[in-house]
Amino acid sequence: MSDQIQHVDAAAPAAASTPWSIRLDEVTVRYPNGTIGLNRVSLDIEAGEMVAVVGLSGSGKSTLIRTINGLVPVTSGALDVGEHRVSGASSRTLRRLRGDIGMVFQGFNLAGRASVLHNVLVGRLAHTPLWRTLLGVYPEADKQLAYHALDRVGILPKLHSRASELSGGQQQRVAIARALAQEPRIVLADEPVASLDPPTAHGVMNDLRRINRDLGITVLVNLHLLDLAREYGARMIGMRAGEIVYDGPATSATDADFESIYGRSLTPDDRLDA
Repeated sequence: MSDQIQHVDAAAPAAASTPWSIRLDEVTVRYPNGTIGLNRVSLDIEAGEMVAVVGLSGSGKSTLIRTINGLVPVTSGALDVGEHRVSGASSRTLRRLRGDIGMVFQGFNLAGRASVLHNVLVGRLAHTPLWRTLLGVYPEADKQLAYHALDRVGILPKLHSRASELSGGQQQRVAIARALAQEPRIVLADEPVASLDPPTAHGVMNDLRRINRDLGITVLVNLHLLDLAREYGARMIGMRAGEIVYDGPATSATDADFESIYGRSLTPDDRLDA
């Protein structure tokens, strides 16, 4: 391990910024082609909750996440994320909002030829002057945030590796570290383990749960696998056809509840460890 890695500041703060709550009041999202992504959804998520959002493709769970971070506009209703009224917000407000929301995607969204460190420092873009970003000159404080984020997900030794050299699970951990480097108030993960093998998927879900428990960050994870939802979600929201059809403790959700959410009988593909 290089000297640079050895000099990680052990006194860096372990706590996240104050987490945000999320409130939807009769929110409808209608896409330009007429498809309804969300249909009069009302939902309160308290600051610091760990929520699994479950549903099949087309159920509205990805629309929910993309509406929360302002990527998909609200057609009607009111959406508040932390201190921001997202519905009808200006572009400037939405940019500021996204700076406080970490996103984790199924496809990782990393720059393959760039180093792990560079990919994580991308999480500082909203908090770094443009000239520093263009020149790749980041302050030591930002580097320390990146080191600690990588250490938290157990991948600090890969600091100088190219992202393309890593396994899928390692790349997803880099993506989580990039989100953490934002010092986020919310982390939104959209099917983050869909392309991973079972042991790696459990590892990534454990990382997200520890981030929630240790740092208090509000975490929403979109899933379609019922065993992962039960194991890692404190609260579970089930979505079907753009509506919420289940909202309760994840651990007490029965197979019948999942069949109601999915609108069909369960299959082995609905469980990671089947």
